[in-house]
Amino acid sequence: MQINFRMAIVFGVAICGFSTQLACKAQSTTPSSKKNLIPQAVAKTAPAQTDPVDLAAMEVPATGPGATASETPATTSATTNNASAATTAAPNSSSTSAASASVAVPLKSDAVIKELAEIKKQMAQMAQMEAAMKSRMEKLENVLNEADGASDADRNADALRSAASGDGTGSPSYGQAATTPPPAAAAPAPPDIDAQVTTKGEPFPGDWTWLNSNGHATDSPMSTKYFTPEFRADANYTIDMNHPEDDSLGGSTETFRSDEWQLEQISAGGDIRIQNVRGRILTMDGLFATTTVRNDASPNRGQWDLADAYKYVSEAWGGYHWNVNHGLNVDAGIFVSYIGLFSYYNFDNWTYQPSFVSSNTPWFFNGIRIQWFPTAKLKIEPWIINGWQTYARPNGKPGLGGQILWRPTPYLDFVWNNYGLGEDDANEQQTNSPTRSRIHADYSAQVKFYDQPKSTLDKMAFTITGDAGCEYGGGPSSGAYNPFGFTPEMGTSSTYSGGVNCHSSANGKPKQMFVGTMAYLRAWFHKDIYAITLGGGLMNNPGRYLTLLPPINGATAITGTPYYTENPGDRAQMHDGTVTFDYMPSQFITFRLETGYRYSDTPYWTGHGGITPPGGNNGSPSQYACAAGPASGQTYGNLAAAESYCIGAGLNNSGSGTSALWWPDLRTNQTVSTLAIMVRF
Repeated sequence: MQINFRMAIVFGVAICGFSTQLACKAQSTTPSSKKNLIPQAVAKTAPAQTDPVDLAAMEVPATGPGATASETPATTSATTNNASAATTAAPNSSSTSAASASVAVPLKSDAVIKELAEIKKQMAQMAQMEAAMKSRMEKLENVLNEADGASDADRNADALRSAASGDGTGSPSYGQAATTPPPAAAAPAPPDIDAQVTTKGEPFPGDWTWLNSNGHATDSPMSTKYFTPEFRADANYTIDMNHPEDDSLGGSTETFRSDEWQLEQISAGGDIRIQNVRGRILTMDGLFATTTVRNDASPNRGQWDLADAYKYVSEAWGGYHWNVNHGLNVDAGIFVSYIGLFSYYNFDNWTYQPSFVSSNTPWFFNGIRIQWFPTAKLKIEPWIINGWQTYARPNGKPGLGGQILWRPTPYLDFVWNNYGLGEDDANEQQTNSPTRSRIHADYSAQVKFYDQPKSTLDKMAFTITGDAGCEYGGGPSSGAYNPFGFTPEMGTSSTYSGGVNCHSSANGKPKQMFVGTMAYLRAWFHKDIYAITLGGGLMNNPGRYLTLLPPINGATAITGTPYYTENPGDRAQMHDGTVTFDYMPSQFITFRLETGYRYSDTPYWTGHGGITPPGGNNGSPSQYACAAGPASGQTYGNLAAAESYCIGAGLNNSGSGTSALWWPDLRTNQTVSTLAIMVRF
């Protein structure tokens, strides 16, 4: 009881001192410091709460029957002095703290010692619990890191630490700056996908813009890793010195109208390559969309309108690239052929109107090609195709062929093209006639023999091409043919429809063959801004199987025309020459001025009278037209019947004999000048 009383006195004195200190502090504080009142009180009273109690003093023997007289006054005096100091020194916080910290209570009791030991034990247990909590928190942090990522784990760990320190809301403690959570981690970058990989390097490195058929553009500014876009525009103004009344030209694959501006080609598309999967699409509109399709008779075999299906596409294929040697490609669809050296597109060529060896050979194939580049200088390219520039298979056999391209040095280019097996006369299938097979060889060389970039005349090159081919088979001889091969207008009515020979006329069969050559010389000036090209060629094509059919009365390869037949043995011997001037202020454009002369040993080119019947095309190009324009109802081989019909129907315009019929104005020569603006990028 005595011990408890003394302890109560000690605690009472301490509380009084503490209260006095707070009261004095509150009275001396200005209004501007009220907002800091609580932190200051907490800071000043903290030492009184945290200073240790002098346990040794508490173990001093208490006053009692066993105490000496000298001990009791000393203890009482100390207690009195301390109490007085606590009362009088309240304004001085340092004095108050010292007085509170130095209270010594002369206590000694087994119960107190036991209680202190119990407190120590409990404190040790609390320390163990704290260590366990810290360990548990670390484990939770690891789990959060693995599950939600580092950012979320940091925020959750902060919340756990705040909870452990007594801040249940997770908000920062008073006086502690709030921490901004770290920004969310950026999304991982998508995986990089290759375009087309050729470890050993793409074939034919270097500058090949001097080549005929390659074009002078060197850059593609809109190109990306996966897609190289392409745009082409080609417009021309052509003047035929024969000045045909219907402005229509024949016998060409590049010039089709006279005395008019015409859009020859407008194309858009490009090349795609993703993970070695490749493809190309290039649309075709303008005159090319009509003039190219009309030369193919294969859509007449079977159903579905293939001519309309493909007329607006010049190239359309897809395939795959293998990283073998310098590349191995397999592509299927419509692709350019390059038989005859020149490109399908005028921008790429040295001249606007190429010679017959190029103009009368295929611009494209429909099928599959395999391109193998065993070295950086060599390409081997087999073809399995429907036929000779045909959308469909004209007869029972497909066409087979291939190309070998070799560029041993930066100034030499050699190409060998071969074609065979194909049965390419679609009319034979329609008449159930025995079919003819075709073979053809086309070989070219290009040589750059002068290259001085700093000179006014900075570059010179030439090309030479030779072609030979024939058709064979077709069954036994049948019918009569004119050995001179003259056209119907010149007095022949040959109706031969039998077999043919490849090299000579024998056994009653006419010779069916093609031989031709062409050569060009080109010079560049003033850093390739200007260029001049001279060249020309010739051909001999008995049977006319490669001679372009004039569009008389709207004739096509399917309909044919009685005015210019393509029967075995028909003559076709021609030659030509051109002079071309190019102005190329940019790699993406060419201004071209060209004049050319062409000759045929039989009437072939459009004359002043034109090739359109009076009143326009009558819808029956395979029939003779009456002098007044309508169709006679009679095809080739029935000339006398056609004359009789027109006279009897009063459509002869008072004419008799052949004058009762309309005849196109065909000439043996043609002089043409062309101004063209061509764009490619």
